[in-house]
Amino acid sequence: MDSTHVSRDAAPPSPGPQERPGGPGRQLAAWLVHLYTASGTALAMLTLIAVLDRDLERALWLALVAMLVDGTDGMLARALEVKRHVPWFDGALLDNIVDYLTYAFTPMVLLWSFGYLGEGTSATVLAVVPLLASAYQFCRVDAKTDDHLFLGFPSYWNILAFYVVVMDLGTPVVTVLLLVCTVLVFVPVGYVYPSRTESLQALTLVLTTTWLAAYAVLLAQLPDPSPVWLAVSLAYVAYYVVLSFWLTGRRRARVHAAR
Repeated sequence: MDSTHVSRDAAPPSPGPQERPGGPGRQLAAWLVHLYTASGTALAMLTLIAVLDRDLERALWLALVAMLVDGTDGMLARALEVKRHVPWFDGALLDNIVDYLTYAFTPMVLLWSFGYLGEGTSATVLAVVPLLASAYQFCRVDAKTDDHLFLGFPSYWNILAFYVVVMDLGTPVVTVLLLVCTVLVFVPVGYVYPSRTESLQALTLVLTTTWLAAYAVLLAQLPDPSPVWLAVSLAYVAYYVVLSFWLTGRRRARVHAAR
């Protein structure tokens, strides 16, 4: 967020030559990118329909498509300079709405509906707690750091839900995982933003693509996923966590050295 305060009554500065919106073609391209991002809301709805239909695998396939959209829409937006060509539309807010639906809300509904959270009031409370934590996180102005890290556990509830299903985890283990990750939302550790974190970015993108492929393979193999593909998938998770903690430590060392 820009620290410069601008009065609401003051006239906005005139855009420079490189900041003026382009012609109709560029604006159309920008709107198509926003539509692409907004398609995540449709995917969230289709996922909920799959859950209501008791089709767990279809719900997880739709979650994979939602991740692919989320992983590519930002790159498209930056490449096509959508902020420049449609400056009056808040694409970041749209992205947050979509991400909350696909990364937090629908995964919790899925876990609750298929009994992974247990039964009764305790299951409902367990589903709501991560949603409240994510609601807080999505509204933080510092949720993404200047060096492109997510601050706090980045509400990857959809990924957690995937592993719960693939590994067929019981309610006690799921409960611990959800509560630990909920607490981590509030712990100021920086987590890798795969498409933007610059350190080891090429390697991270290759490994992220491999993880997405492993997700698809494991899902296709249900109910008997391959231990080899599961190990490949979990190896990426380990890489992601280690890199995130290393970058957090390096960031803190720089801050300490600058004092």
